[in-house]
Amino acid sequence: MNSRNPSRTARSARKKNLSAMRMLGGQLGTARRAAGLTQRELGERLMLDEETVASIEQGRRPLKPDLAELLDELLETRGLLAAGVANLPEVDQFPMWAELYIQHEREAVALSWYDNAVLPGLLQTEAYARAVLRNRVPAYDEAEVESRTAARVERQEILHRACPPTLSFVVWEPVLRLALGGPDVHTEQLRHLRTLAELPGLALQFLPLDSPHHAGLDGPFILLETPDHQHLAYTESQRGSQWVSGPDEVSILARKYAMLRTQALTVQDSLGLLDRLLGER
Repeated sequence: MNSRNPSRTARSARKKNLSAMRMLGGQLGTARRAAGLTQRELGERLMLDEETVASIEQGRRPLKPDLAELLDELLETRGLLAAGVANLPEVDQFPMWAELYIQHEREAVALSWYDNAVLPGLLQTEAYARAVLRNRVPAYDEAEVESRTAARVERQEILHRACPPTLSFVVWEPVLRLALGGPDVHTEQLRHLRTLAELPGLALQFLPLDSPHHAGLDGPFILLETPDHQHLAYTESQRGSQWVSGPDEVSILARKYAMLRTQALTVQDSLGLLDRLLGER
């Protein structure tokens, strides 16, 4: 969630998909009631939280293909739900996932973020965020840059809540040395990181250039824990971004993140690296 955000065209496409999700959720609710099950009872049979079932039925959370197949079997809907998932409108999926990511980020009780290209969006100053967005190819116009910069800065409200989520960031050291926006923007960003590193419940670590080990070579990713303790992941690449919700795949990314934390500098040594870089400015 660094250089990409939903455009106006994408928002229109997302509305169509959300409408289809609500319709599919309504079908699930009808089938559940016909089977004589409450949302809690259905959730218990699938080892899901009642709120998760409610979210899917209300179209607030996407129904995944594997879960749709299980529901078809349990509710004897003869493939209706799996077909509904497979036939969701063919639109660019990233904007919808981006909006869902932002919603989950806003509500998360824990968030772990690895990045090796730019600083995580939640840690960016306004000037640094603007510089990231201005480096997009193809380029945004200035109005789009400004609106996206404002939206990114607004997301950082979660850092300063009375009860913020538990936050962990691991960033590859070269990102710290990339002077996006020029020397002044770079210095301001380093100082901002130094301030954020003192926040309670926030751990900031850097993976050093001279590390002989690197568990994050496949690219950046984010791990989230929702209020109902669902564990999700989000990955980004040159070809787009996607949610990862399958337990096996989320587990792989969680293990990668755990390894990255052991390979990175400690929190205190990471602060020392920031202080050394600021001393060079």
